[in-house]
Amino acid sequence: MRLASSTWRLAVLPLFLASPVLAQRPVVLPPPHIAEDVAYLAADALDGRLIGTPGADTAAQYIARRFARAGLQQPQSGWFQEFTVSRESQQALQAGVGGATGRNVIGLLPGRDKKRRDEVIVVGAHYDHLGEGRFGALDPDSAGRPHNGADDNASGIATMLEVAQRLAQSRPDRTVVFVAFSGEELGLLGSAWYARHPVAPIARTTAMINFDMVGRMRNDRLIIYGTETAKEFPALLDSLNRTAGFDLKARGDGYGPSDQSSFYAVKVPVLHFFTDLHEDYHRATDDIGKLNLPGMLKVAGFATALVRELGDRRAPLTFVDQPLPSQASATGQTRSSGYGAYLGTVPDMAGDVTGVKLTGVRAGSPAEQGGLQRDDVITRIGDMPVTDLQEMTDALRAHKPGDQVEIVVLRDGQPVTLRVTLGGRSG
Repeated sequence: MRLASSTWRLAVLPLFLASPVLAQRPVVLPPPHIAEDVAYLAADALDGRLIGTPGADTAAQYIARRFARAGLQQPQSGWFQEFTVSRESQQALQAGVGGATGRNVIGLLPGRDKKRRDEVIVVGAHYDHLGEGRFGALDPDSAGRPHNGADDNASGIATMLEVAQRLAQSRPDRTVVFVAFSGEELGLLGSAWYARHPVAPIARTTAMINFDMVGRMRNDRLIIYGTETAKEFPALLDSLNRTAGFDLKARGDGYGPSDQSSFYAVKVPVLHFFTDLHEDYHRATDDIGKLNLPGMLKVAGFATALVRELGDRRAPLTFVDQPLPSQASATGQTRSSGYGAYLGTVPDMAGDVTGVKLTGVRAGSPAEQGGLQRDDVITRIGDMPVTDLQEMTDALRAHKPGDQVEIVVLRDGQPVTLRVTLGGRSG
């Protein structure tokens, strides 16, 4: 049964109070709008917010209203930044949304300092999820039921809205651009589109803060990825955490399976806030009653202080291009010895071309040393054609570390042949 929004608001508080997460601690009621935001976005009526569906469009309209209510301004082009889902994308074909329209929702908080308001900080979270679970779900038996994605990622949107509301009460010196991304679940589509079509030049974007799955905090544990993408991040986060008191787990890498990767690929320092995986990830059981709302509120407070510090600091951050960690690649696959050669590319998971388009290349990797670049499309490795990511994986498995291979790429539509010495996979 689909309930009206007023019914969600009435029903949500008892659900949260009954949560086993909250039952272990004194009940601290968050501001009503956080409960309302999560309840609206994670309700069955939105049918899982799959990109290109009425539920996703309803969510986008709601977020635009909330941006306005928080005190943000719309860009000259309006609240919505539209893009088209490629009909060639394998993920889009599986999800049945090829050719659909995605909508990023953008709100502006102009900086108060005349000299620094042209510089921006992007604060983002994705609002799409898996629809009825026919694509990407880890519980295939539940296909046909709404996968509400309360943690993934209604929690991130609600936290971002709380940060926007707090910062609007006292604006930082730099402009803050808030973006609710669509299409994250199909390969970071919305953030990749924004990175190529920003409302303020990427060259003037000083940092990007991403919230993805911040609703299931346990024992005050907060994970932040990207802490080594700017030289100043570790000391700044440590300083802020002296007051916040998180069990803070810092992770250096800026690439990862969420929207911050699209910004790190264009040389923007990034941080991704995350409260860890759980048994409801990408399942129909990721529902509002299991969220830790006081934990979300604590994350919002910490992030607000962080954005304010970044917005008011005199000097820009110092970007650091991080090499690949020894244990995992940007696609989340482990790197183990004997599993083929290592190239060090970051694929564009949208898969909207024949070949493998690159979002970026790792610092110090064989790809970088061999001359591969962002936006190259790999079409051949050695003697093996590459039409998709699986064929690229097969080609690398067919070679050993130390092999020199010719890699053919399309660059600006023209074929370019590069000679690359492949590396080994450690770990």
